[in-house]
Amino acid sequence: MVSVLVALIAIAVIVVGVLVVAQSTFDRLMIQAGTPAAEAQAMFDHGVEASFVVAVLIAIPISAGLAVILAARLARPLRRMAWAAERIAGGDYQARVPRGGPAELASLADSFNQMAHSLSEQERERRDFIANAAHELRTPLTNLQGYLEALRDGVIAPTPEQFRSLHEEAERLVRLSRSLDALADNERPDRMAARQDVDLAQAVRSAYEFARPAFEAKDIEVELAIPNGLIARAEPDGLAQVLANLLQNASRYTPRGGRASIRAEDMHSKVLISITNTGDGIPAGDLPHVFERFYRVEKSRDAARGGAGIGLAIVKQLVEASGGRVGADSNAQLTRFWFSLPATLM
Repeated sequence: MVSVLVALIAIAVIVVGVLVVAQSTFDRLMIQAGTPAAEAQAMFDHGVEASFVVAVLIAIPISAGLAVILAARLARPLRRMAWAAERIAGGDYQARVPRGGPAELASLADSFNQMAHSLSEQERERRDFIANAAHELRTPLTNLQGYLEALRDGVIAPTPEQFRSLHEEAERLVRLSRSLDALADNERPDRMAARQDVDLAQAVRSAYEFARPAFEAKDIEVELAIPNGLIARAEPDGLAQVLANLLQNASRYTPRGGRASIRAEDMHSKVLISITNTGDGIPAGDLPHVFERFYRVEKSRDAARGGAGIGLAIVKQLVEASGGRVGADSNAQLTRFWFSLPATLM
């Protein structure tokens, strides 16, 4: 309908231009050339006006037909998008629209499909989060319930070992609760990262000193390669937590007698910090998901080592809140986690 209206307006403009402006100009020029006004008017009516009226009568149905065809061509992909949007609203996140039509509509289709893919990923993460959170809660609660019922019924005698085991399960729940609190706090829309200049060498060495006992307990050789003078823009407490989580991760999954390294590089507008450790690599299919909440590469192994699968999700949140990026690389012998932060140019 809009296309037809545009075509009619264009024809109206041409009509006014020819029958009013062009006629006036034609009459004026003919009079200047010595032709009487009546004769000039007759010449215009005979030579231009009649032909133009016929042309307009032919152009109107042609323009209307072309407008209808164009409208149909534009409406078809839009109807497909509306249909796909209804499917997504109904919970079918696999709905996609074919790429076709003018470049603008093809670009819109690409954006729509990207949005649908993002929604699908978010829904998958939500379901995984619920399932994994339930599992994380179920295991210690089941252990606590079993021990307490056995103690109540006199099946087992209360011993220091039993109370130590109960305490460990309670601590596991407390750690999980704190991690979930940290995730929720970092996701608050009103949360603003108080970024400031941070001396990376000092921050890394402080974080390593806290993590040193865990490395030494497994005879892990650690190499520090942090140049002095690297200044990053970051939230100091957030950076400390990021380093603590990554160092804990490295000490947990490096085998006894293995090696680890902590490096920092000046990348001009940013600084790059990487923590590498020897040991079993992360499969390529798992790498894109390691920063998701509760995601585990090897579920049973991670559970045995005490990880809830939240630490790397917190790392991602905190780094991105400071304007940086995170990533991971791995092969059969080495695994490297890295993050970048904006640099302060000296």
